Amino acid sequence: MERYLGIDYGAKRIGLAVSDESGQIAFPLCVLENSGQRRVAVEINRIVSERKVGYLVLGLPLNLDGSKGIAVDKVERFAEFLKQHVSVPVEFWDERLSTRMAERAMIEGGLSRSRRKQSIDQATAQIILQSYLDAHAKREVHGFTSPG
Repeated sequence: MERYLGIDYGAKRIGLAVSDESGQIAFPLCVLENSGQRRVAVEINRIVSERKVGYLVLGLPLNLDGSKGIAVDKVERFAEFLKQHVSVPVEFWDERLSTRMAERAMIEGGLSRSRRKQSIDQATAQIILQSYLDAHAKREVHGFTSPG
């Protein structure tokens, strides 16, 4: 089975998380500086190749009421670029409250403010990806199939 790569897109930093080979558990991977879409796509392609990633899961920052805001437009443009420059499918996943959840978990874990700042993007990507994996595992259990 192929791995999944979770992506938390930000104007300055892009958090990444990767699943295990069974597609059940998400792990934080790294943070990329958002130094332009081409450079980011090159790095994501490298990770896709090295880690044998079969799917990209891109967090979609919907408003709390489910509507699309300005941030969604930026993520959708980034997704279109990825679809043209990365050889694996790109899927969106609702990321509402994922950053807040990641920060709360790190505070409860006793991480200092500076350490939280360094880790928040990859922790958010991990939450996005784990939520996606959990939802698709439930579909398989109930007779539906997920990608992969």
